[in-house]
Amino acid sequence: MSRSPVSEDIAATLARFYFGGNGSTHTKLTAAFAASGFGDAAPYDELTHTPNKEIRVRQAIQAAVRRPTRARQLVESLLRDLRAGGHFDDGSIARDDLARTQAAFRKQGWTLSDAGDLTEVSINLDTGGRPALNEQLHRLQQADDDPALALGSAKDLLEAVAKFVLSELDWPIGKNAGFGQLWYLARERLNILPHQVAADTPGASHIKAILQSSWIIAEEVNALRNLQGTGHGRTLPTGVTAELARLVVREACSIAEFALTSLDRAKGG
Repeated sequence: MSRSPVSEDIAATLARFYFGGNGSTHTKLTAAFAASGFGDAAPYDELTHTPNKEIRVRQAIQAAVRRPTRARQLVESLLRDLRAGGHFDDGSIARDDLARTQAAFRKQGWTLSDAGDLTEVSINLDTGGRPALNEQLHRLQQADDDPALALGSAKDLLEAVAKFVLSELDWPIGKNAGFGQLWYLARERLNILPHQVAADTPGASHIKAILQSSWIIAEEVNALRNLQGTGHGRTLPTGVTAELARLVVREACSIAEFALTSLDRAKGG
């Protein structure tokens, strides 16, 4: 998934879970907003009892659209409280509202189960194959709202591309093959390792340097991803700015695209 689990559609549809006073209490909403850094987005006036829950949730998620760094933490907190309160089981959430919210999450690359569990859509090569890779690649190329999330997704994409290349070229993949081994074998099968460039090729030294640089970027994407927290509200590794993360993600997309088009060439496509 390359995007944060927030959007204007999600703000509007998830807020419907609180229509007519349904859903978690105002106290729990306030705590969830504050814990995820959106306490100022939708304050509650105890004297006037305004705004209502639906408005508050919509406003908080809209704020997360503008400030997506901790958007996942916000949404997970809201869903956690709804699950804990039994609201996905007691009929207070209308089926139509749930279906619309699930559709809104799918547009962002996330899946919301009927029980209220949120999961990032993964690349399933067994069921999705090349179209799944192409869809994830397109999402990452368009991603601009959550660089921390995109950085993690870029690593997953690169690993999936390497496995896909080896599978398409009928090369066995070891159970314990790591990121580096997968990519070395994939590049070898595609004939794009630096030492595979013929010495008499015009610009050979430059081509070799470019191919080596592309591998370094892929390797560093993997290393940066491993430095990220794996829990809710993933953040960028210390010292990595959002702008740098976006650069890394886009370079990773270019590498994935290059490998896939090289595969097409290798197969005569």
